Amino acid sequence: MFTRSAQWGGYGGSGGEGKLTGKGVGVARRLEAMTTTGEERETARAGPWWWGRRRGAVLDSVLAVASAAECAAEGVPFARDAGVPLWLGVVFGLVAGAVLLVRRRWPIAVVLVAIAITPAQMGLLLSVVGLYTLAACEVPRRVLAALSGMSLLGTMIVTFVRVRQDMARGDLTLGDWFVPFASITTAVGLTAPPLLLGLYVGARRRLMESLRERADSLERELQLLAERAEERAEWARGEERTRIAREMHDVVAHRVSLMVVHAAALQAVARKDPEKAVRNAELVGDMGRQALTELREMLGVLRSGEGEGRREVGSVPLAAVREAAVRAASLAAVDVVGEGPCLSELEELVGQSAAAGMVVRLSVEGEVRAYAAEVEQTAYRVVQEALTNVHKHAAGAPTRVRLAHRGAEIAMQVENESPPVASAASAAGLPSGGNGLLGMRERVLALGGVFVSGPTEAGGFRVSAVIPAVVPAV
Repeated sequence: MFTRSAQWGGYGGSGGEGKLTGKGVGVARRLEAMTTTGEERETARAGPWWWGRRRGAVLDSVLAVASAAECAAEGVPFARDAGVPLWLGVVFGLVAGAVLLVRRRWPIAVVLVAIAITPAQMGLLLSVVGLYTLAACEVPRRVLAALSGMSLLGTMIVTFVRVRQDMARGDLTLGDWFVPFASITTAVGLTAPPLLLGLYVGARRRLMESLRERADSLERELQLLAERAEERAEWARGEERTRIAREMHDVVAHRVSLMVVHAAALQAVARKDPEKAVRNAELVGDMGRQALTELREMLGVLRSGEGEGRREVGSVPLAAVREAAVRAASLAAVDVVGEGPCLSELEELVGQSAAAGMVVRLSVEGEVRAYAAEVEQTAYRVVQEALTNVHKHAAGAPTRVRLAHRGAEIAMQVENESPPVASAASAAGLPSGGNGLLGMRERVLALGGVFVSGPTEAGGFRVSAVIPAVVPAV
């Protein structure tokens, strides 16, 4: 899983240390606040009852107390005008004003109560806060328009009647035009601002929720991409281990097998033919040096790839390290393939087996031409491993190697006859791990070719492979 530090650690840095600039820090903090997951938001909900946060509960409690106090104070003149006891007007005002406590739970009920007590000339704070809450909530537009229209009309009527009564008592000496002006202005001033503010806050809240949901989906996608990248990196490591194992097997098995065969022959002729023993000793030394050279080249590629990987881990994010690991594995495979043997060395390979005492004959058909490095190396390794198996399991058996250059493919076949009963090589006791044929098959199939192996009717063994001349694109 990606962490946010890993996602942002590689940008805005100096010297490859992956530090954020001042502007980048601000952007990262804003995005981190926006990308809070749904589970984290649910965990952050610690308020009582229907409040999401404690500060929301405190704010609504303060507003409810202020509204109750206002309505209680306005309940005194209402009780006098209505001819009821004062305490009843005060209690009515307290109950009506305290309804503001449930404005987040039942905003429609709060607005209806504010409209109902408008004729009693009380509930100014209740009406303003109720309209704001209703507009900020996700209620149908028809309901919002109807309730706001009712509140506007009620405020206008009450203001009209009150101003007219004041003018009739002589408290106001303005003209008749002032009555409708005052009623309309007061109604619009008490209804429009909280309504517009609530609509703005609600739209902004919905926008932030959509951004959070989008951030959550992006985070889930990043997690999936991280898991897939990990799987691809693991697959690449497995493939590279298989490639290296095949290369090591081909180099060690063939060279060492020939060295063992020559050592056995050297032991057999050391006393009878010293000159031949000296030649066999030289061959053993040459083959050992060749094996060490090939092993040194492969290990050098692995060490260079490992050193680059260690330098990268300290300076780039985790995702880049994974990508670099996959890329380094691919480049290492290409380097190993590019430095491997080619078909022009096939005659030398057959000559080494002949020098070890094998009766082997090479025949080439078709027009000789160059192929891709992967094709030539695979063809060489198939012949090499087949000859190694002859040394191990059919020492002394006559062997024929055929190579055919065709229009769109290259074919090779290594077939040996039935081995003699006993020979110096077989007495050497060469081990066999059973990976030779499996490695050849994997190489050929990886290039889109065909591989067939099995015993012949004459008691020998045949290995055949056909490889396309053009490597298929991955």
